[in-house]
Amino acid sequence: MDRKSLDKLISATGAVLALVLLLGGALLVWAGQFVDAQVGSQLSAQDITMPQGEAISKLANESDRAALEPYAGQKLDGPQQAKAFADHYILAHMNAASDGRTYEEVSGEYTKLSAEEKATDEGKALGDLRQTLFMGNTLRGTLLTAYAFGTIGQIALIAAGVAFAGAVVLGALSFLGFRHARVAAPTA
Repeated sequence: MDRKSLDKLISATGAVLALVLLLGGALLVWAGQFVDAQVGSQLSAQDITMPQGEAISKLANESDRAALEPYAGQKLDGPQQAKAFADHYILAHMNAASDGRTYEEVSGEYTKLSAEEKATDEGKALGDLRQTLFMGNTLRGTLLTAYAFGTIGQIALIAAGVAFAGAVVLGALSFLGFRHARVAAPTA
C-alpha cells in the first residue's frame, strides 16, 4: 500500500472515530442533563429545607455540623445536599435516638420480646424506636440513591467533555492526514 492510500485510510478511520466521539459526547451530555433534571425535580418535590441555626448547632458531632452549614436553610434539591442531609442529619438523629444501634439491632431486640413485654411502656418505646429507625433508613436510602444518580450524571458530563476533546484531536489529526495525503507521493 502506498503512503497516499495509507494516509487516506488512517485519516478516514480517525474521522469516523471523531464522529463517534461527537455522537457519544452528545449522548453523554443528554444523559447528564437528564439525570440532573430528574434528581433535582424529585428532590424538590420532597420540599425538604436543610436545617439551620439551632437544628445544626444542637448536633453533637462537629463533622455533622460542618457538613450541613454550607446548605443551611436552602431547599434540598441537589445530590450533595441529599448526601449531607442523609449522612449528617438523619443519621445523627437516628444514632442519638438509638444510642448508636442500627435498625437491625433494635428490630432484633424487639422481635425477641414476648407479647406481654411488647405491651409494656418499654416494649412500646422499643417498637416506636424500631419504626423510627426503619423510616429513617428508608429516607436515607432514597436520598443516597439520589446522590448516587446525581454523581453518575456529573460523571457523564465529565465524560462528555473528554469525548468532545478527543473528537477535536482526532478531527484535527484526520484533517492533517488528508492534507498530507494530497501532497504525498503515490509510491510504496
